[in-house]
Amino acid sequence: MKLVKAIVRPNKVDEIKDALAACNVGGMTVTEVRGHGRQRGHSAVYRGREYEVSLLPKMKIETVVPDDMVEDVINAIMSAARTGEIGDGRVFVIPVEESRNIRTGERDVV
Repeated sequence: MKLVKAIVRPNKVDEIKDALAACNVGGMTVTEVRGHGRQRGHSAVYRGREYEVSLLPKMKIETVVPDDMVEDVINAIMSAARTGEIGDGRVFVIPVEESRNIRTGERDVV
């Protein structure tokens, strides 16, 4: 199993959710996060005063999938999230050794 984490633009979450549903992904976690990469933020004006916004709002989408689904899931996320501009996001893949269902105690081992 692999944990696939994607940091994406907030306005792309629904498209990514639909793309993951089309790949038969059973569940996902979505978290509001803030950060920057090469995008580096921007200037904003609030009440007539200019200030730097260095941490931009992003969304983190996490899902655990079997090894044989990883490439399909990555491709689905990337195609749904891509605008072609800096700040589209990043996808990370992390190995998962085991998971357990809290209610039943059922164990999934790789």
